[in-house]
Amino acid sequence: MSDRRHERAGDDIWKNRTDKINGELFALTYGSLVAQLVKDYEEYAEVNAQLDKMGYNIGGRLIEDFIAKSGTTKCGSFAETADVIAKVGFRMFLGITPQVTNWSPDGKEFSLIIDENPLTEFVELPDDAVAELWYSNVLCGVLRGALEMVLLQTEVAFVSDVLRGDEMTEIRVKLIRLLDEEVPAADE
Repeated sequence: MSDRRHERAGDDIWKNRTDKINGELFALTYGSLVAQLVKDYEEYAEVNAQLDKMGYNIGGRLIEDFIAKSGTTKCGSFAETADVIAKVGFRMFLGITPQVTNWSPDGKEFSLIIDENPLTEFVELPDDAVAELWYSNVLCGVLRGALEMVLLQTEVAFVSDVLRGDEMTEIRVKLIRLLDEEVPAADE
C-alpha cells in the first residue's frame, strides 16, 4: 500500500467505520485515570510504568480491531509499518496523523511527532511532575503491545512532550527483533 493509500484508508476508517466518543469526555476521563494513578503510586516513575502496562494490554486487544476494520495485511517492511501506524492506526483510534521522521541509518528506529495530542487537552502538569511524568505514556504501551501481537518486539518511549515544556511531542519506536510465531501447544 502506498503512502497516499494508507492516508486514504485511515481517513475512510475514521469517517465511516469507527464509533466515536466526545473528545472532551475522553480527555477528561483519561485525566482522571492519571490523577488516580498519581494518588495511588505517588512516584511518577511508577505511574509511567503503570500507564505503559495498561497501554500494552490495550494494544494487544486493539490490534484485532485494527486488523478487522482496516483490512491491513502484513507490512513488507518496518518503514511500511511506521506509515500504517501513523496514517491508519493513530487516525483510526485518535483522529490524528503523527509525522513519521528521524529514521535511524539502519532503518530500525523512527520517531512519531504528534502535533495535537487529544489526551492532553485541558492538561497542565504540576511543577513537581514536569521532570518525571510522561502523561501520555499509555500510548507507548499501546504501540508496544500492538506491535508485539504482530511479532515485532519494540522499545517505545517518549523523547519529548509539550506538557513538559518541550517544543514538540515525540515518541521514539525502536525495532528490537522479529518474534517467532509460537504455535499453541496441542491439547492432547
